[in-house]
Amino acid sequence: MAGTEHDLRRTLTAGLQALQLDLSEQQVDQLLAYQAMIAKWTKVYNLTSVRDPAEMMTHHLLDSLAAIAALQRHLHSAGLEQGSRLLDVGSGAGLPGVVIAICCPRVAVTCVDTVAKKAAFIKQAALALKLPNLTGLHARVESITETFDVICSRAFASLVDFTNWSVAALAPQGVWMAMKGKYPADELQALPPAIAMFHVEQLKVPSLDAERCILWLRPVS
Repeated sequence: MAGTEHDLRRTLTAGLQALQLDLSEQQVDQLLAYQAMIAKWTKVYNLTSVRDPAEMMTHHLLDSLAAIAALQRHLHSAGLEQGSRLLDVGSGAGLPGVVIAICCPRVAVTCVDTVAKKAAFIKQAALALKLPNLTGLHARVESITETFDVICSRAFASLVDFTNWSVAALAPQGVWMAMKGKYPADELQALPPAIAMFHVEQLKVPSLDAERCILWLRPVS
């Protein structure tokens, strides 16, 4: 077991270097503890179909970490470095929401999921990992009355459904951050004229040979 933990830490550290993310030792420990929590809960509650620790590291943690620099650049350009609110829709086990909460302590992250056990896991993670900026919410995103500067999702739904369901929760100057695999040309064509993509970023996930991108969307004023 110790060897596995050592290997995971080594893979994570190498991945952070490749992504040029400068995290503290405490943040690295939190990420590893978070993955261990997912593995433990998945045995009972089936949070994720990925069971192998090494695969979980690449397909979940590093996949989520690949979006951090892009998010930080957006927050900087929007003047939100000192504090912002982010909603992770269909968060599941908290990917990428919990990873964002760990890496960006000034971002208040709410992870919403319609499955009660998944929202309960987020609440437990916030306590266990000592993340006061993380909230778990059991609800449908359409019912949320608060507003957020960034609304993100990771392989959650089509762009049309994602934006339509969450538009009421978007702050006046807010944006959507949709994490996708291959560039979803068909989904973009299906978007209504009231929503526009203003930026797309290709992501390179360390140790993962797969296409990944972030689509940045906003309402057309």
